[in-house]
Amino acid sequence: MPPLLRATPRQRVLQVVPVAKSGVSATGLCYYRLASSLQNSVDSALATPTTCIPSINRQRSALIRASQSQVTPNRSLTIQRKWSSTVAIDPKMYTTSFAFFEALWDAGVTHVFVNLGSDHPSIIEAMVKGAREKKGQFPQIITCPNEMVAMSMADGYARLTNKPQAVIVHVDVGTQGLGAAVHNASAGRAPILVFAGISPITQEGELRGSRTEFIHWIQDVPDQKQIVAQYCRYSAELKTGVNVKQMVNRALQFAKSAPQGPVYLCGSREVMEQEIEPYNIQQDEWDAVELGGLPGSAVGKIAEALAGAERPLLITGYAGRNPEMPAKLVELANTVKGLRVLDTGGSDMCFPADHPAWLGLRYGNEEAIRTADTIIVLDCDVPWIPTQCKPREDAKIFHIDVDPLKQVMPLFYIKAQARYRADAMASVSQILAALQSDEKLKAKLAGGASEQRWSALQKSYRERVDGIAARSRPLDNGEFGTGHLCSKLRELCPEDTIWAVEAVTNTLFVHDNIQPTKPGQWINCGGGGLGWSGGGALGVKLASDYEAKLQGKKQGKFVVQIVGDGSFLFSVPGSVYWIAKRYNIPILTIVLNNKGWNAPRRSLLLVHPDGLGAAATNDDIHIAFNPSPDYAGIAKAAAGGDVFAERVDQAAELEHVLKRAIQAVQGGQTAVVDCKVASGC
Repeated sequence: MPPLLRATPRQRVLQVVPVAKSGVSATGLCYYRLASSLQNSVDSALATPTTCIPSINRQRSALIRASQSQVTPNRSLTIQRKWSSTVAIDPKMYTTSFAFFEALWDAGVTHVFVNLGSDHPSIIEAMVKGAREKKGQFPQIITCPNEMVAMSMADGYARLTNKPQAVIVHVDVGTQGLGAAVHNASAGRAPILVFAGISPITQEGELRGSRTEFIHWIQDVPDQKQIVAQYCRYSAELKTGVNVKQMVNRALQFAKSAPQGPVYLCGSREVMEQEIEPYNIQQDEWDAVELGGLPGSAVGKIAEALAGAERPLLITGYAGRNPEMPAKLVELANTVKGLRVLDTGGSDMCFPADHPAWLGLRYGNEEAIRTADTIIVLDCDVPWIPTQCKPREDAKIFHIDVDPLKQVMPLFYIKAQARYRADAMASVSQILAALQSDEKLKAKLAGGASEQRWSALQKSYRERVDGIAARSRPLDNGEFGTGHLCSKLRELCPEDTIWAVEAVTNTLFVHDNIQPTKPGQWINCGGGGLGWSGGGALGVKLASDYEAKLQGKKQGKFVVQIVGDGSFLFSVPGSVYWIAKRYNIPILTIVLNNKGWNAPRRSLLLVHPDGLGAAATNDDIHIAFNPSPDYAGIAKAAAGGDVFAERVDQAAELEHVLKRAIQAVQGGQTAVVDCKVASGC
């Protein structure tokens, strides 16, 4: 491994190179390491002109001017011509990295989740400088020992607040370490800015930040941003510091504009070390792009279809990201009596469970889809699965979405009379206004048939809720399923608890029994990258506490993570619970322990219901966790022992354990309860 290049100010000669001899700017700088015998004789050195680099550092410029008049052209010197990338730092120095952080803060980014490496010397300098000089006006830095956890924290934070957050990772390997978290943020429409350094672009000390370590060659790849570009709304390389704030805000415009999602910036050490003049931009000129509502002709067409429908249905998935949307959908359901609302995404709380129109969460397979005569698909990626369930042939279908073409999905289409790229809130408001103002439509909605549909809807709702309660009872042998567990959690946890859910095959049981009713109360993993909920729950709690303190409150809302045992292992619990302890982010984790991955078995049976694997054991098809890990013990070890950790497998013990765990979290200690749950309930 080559030696590191080091130098001190007295080991350097700096010379203004004559333009006539060198062909470069007269303000260029040359750096040389002198032979040891000449280290104390700066004023007697002569450097051979060569190509040099520009700099605007005031301290070095002053040294140049002082030494220029003392250089004697005719004196002969022996010079060790080795470049150095190490420079004496002016504490007042203003670099690309510092401007980068300023841009984040000015754009509303309050937290940066970091996993640092050899590409971040100037980033680290900027963080220290910011902590000392701009306290309260500089993003809070959260150290994350794993990149998946870092991005999942930013995801959870952004999903709860709708405010973009940032992640900093290490070159190509750190970018790859983000893994499934980038997929989740993209599918879940979470606005996140990711920054990674790239290997230095010089190797002989031509610029500050030049290569100094063996690994800088190993981590040099042809196009680093392409690792994640297909999941990002925007990706780019920073090539100079003079427009870094514009580049950050351009990226954030993409992240915040619908459909929201992650963006990626990268930059070499040399670019991030570049000294620039301090500057500001007009922040109000960088707002997100706003979508409009429906065209006038569409409003009338959709309103008329709803007013005349016998079995109207609205299917959504992301509408609840706007906290005002659930109330607007309730108003629509109260206006169009008999309208039912189905969530097929589970990403947000889109419609409250205490309204008769609530059909709950179903992944594209629900009887109401088969029987509806008018369907509104509203901000939804997968309204139904054609091989399992699809609308009737004569159904009128209208698709309203921020991205109705699903431009990042190679295969997507649904039958629809019309599709519109429009904002969900604006569109529903327009439809409501038409229904409530047009006399002919009002007459249709006020008829006896409408009241009959309303009565039938209330009856079916009561039957649905009673059925859920009946299925959630403990088993005769004293064991319990996910349904009973979640009904107890709903009973014992604070009413405004935020649920961060990654229950996979148990998700429907969780949603049926948690029955969320408040905007922002339910946050599910937006994609299929298992392991989201560990960091996601921490990000949600961090955001809730931070926002509460801005409002003068002592702390935020109670946060519960409900996670399958397989997903728990994917979540990198060693990092999750270390962060929870390090930054005092107490959450309650409920591990649904069914001793393995049940999702692969379900997928197998959907394709080969009578195949060899159908009768095979979980061990035979390699999805069993035998022996079962000590999930709570893993978390406790990661937090240095400071975690409430319990196991429970009997219904008779469940309430007592949950009460103690909730009390521990309310006292500031994270709790992990490993719950052995029966399958299918």
